[in-house]
Amino acid sequence: MKSFVVKMKCSRCGTEYEPSSRLIRCPNRDDGRLDISYDIESIREVLSKDVLSRRQKGVWRFRELLPIDDPKHIVSLGEGGVPLVAAKRLANTIGVNSLWLLDDTRNPTGSFKDRPMTVGISKAVEFGYGTVASASSGNAAAALSAYAAKAGLKCVTFVPEMASSGKLAQLSMYGARVVKIRGLETGQDPTVTMLKEVCDRYNWYPCPSFGSMNAYQAEGPKTMSYEIMEELEWNPPDWIFVPVGAGGALGGNWKGCLDLERLGFVNSRPRMVAVQSSGCAPVVRAFEQKRDPLRIESWERPDSVATGLMDPFPWDGDSALLAIRDSGGFALAVTDQEILEAQRLLAKTEGIFAEPSGVTSLAGLISAIQTGRIEKSDEIVVEITGNGLKDPAVAMRNMPEVPVIDPNVKELEKVLQL
Repeated sequence: MKSFVVKMKCSRCGTEYEPSSRLIRCPNRDDGRLDISYDIESIREVLSKDVLSRRQKGVWRFRELLPIDDPKHIVSLGEGGVPLVAAKRLANTIGVNSLWLLDDTRNPTGSFKDRPMTVGISKAVEFGYGTVASASSGNAAAALSAYAAKAGLKCVTFVPEMASSGKLAQLSMYGARVVKIRGLETGQDPTVTMLKEVCDRYNWYPCPSFGSMNAYQAEGPKTMSYEIMEELEWNPPDWIFVPVGAGGALGGNWKGCLDLERLGFVNSRPRMVAVQSSGCAPVVRAFEQKRDPLRIESWERPDSVATGLMDPFPWDGDSALLAIRDSGGFALAVTDQEILEAQRLLAKTEGIFAEPSGVTSLAGLISAIQTGRIEKSDEIVVEITGNGLKDPAVAMRNMPEVPVIDPNVKELEKVLQL
């Protein structure tokens, strides 16, 4: 199979490149994401809803819409194909009729980042790289490390100084060389600074979770919306709520919606909602100020329990802003308290333990309901993007101390107030 990619275009300078150029990022602009375009008419000839229904679930179920030339280069751990959960108890609790959760906590490394990284690493193998590198708060680096291990590639990851121990444990176990970098409080991401320098110097393959450094992995998040639409029998919901850090997940979701529309698989579009932590909300601020998508300002001194969303500069914020505006959606920020309350509510009503970053989307939905931005009758999908075991220390904040007793029923009755 030859890929159906027809061109790559820089989101900043507009320069177009042929797929045969083997470019990973725009040579003219460090911040220019190479947006990939496909021959949709040719894909229509080989891909149909019926063809999809006969394939195994997962990211590579949609291989014609992904930028790999030869299937033998695909590196997979069984990512994607996660359940779209009908969250009836949660819906009743927060006051809506129809609520679905895309549960990406069930991916192999525990987050949605497995979707971009299976694509990114597969392309690294196809290009013949020996070392891959990432700048990440933890989840993308963990995913990259796992897929690099599967492919037999060396992996170097740069993480912020405050990265959680759960994520660091994953990275180390997969065999990555992990380096903490100071300086996140400056408003610039020091891990990205290091990534750019070492990849240029040593010819390493850059594969963070944002598109400006790697055009290929940025295609992975599209599969989230593909799966949502297929599970809903190709009837798009009214709203999709997405947690936003750098912006790639939301931008990718929207690109996936447009792909399906062009293929004729769907006849309408959902409205996209970007949810950020109030401690790091550059996309929300840009939306509220009606900024040019290419002129989003960095957030100084980010601080949030949602550490996975603490991207001072949203590298794919332009695609996120365009998705919000083109879909008729909106952006909002939620507090740490709202995030932690949503985390507990999700676990208690639906049995899903998500990390703060992964449940920020739900906190946004609850806020939107309370302020009247969402109708009770609307059909809503909330993307839950990361497992709670990624950051268990945060989950234990404000939780009661676990009692210790002797094996004595009277002590138990006292503790449980029976």
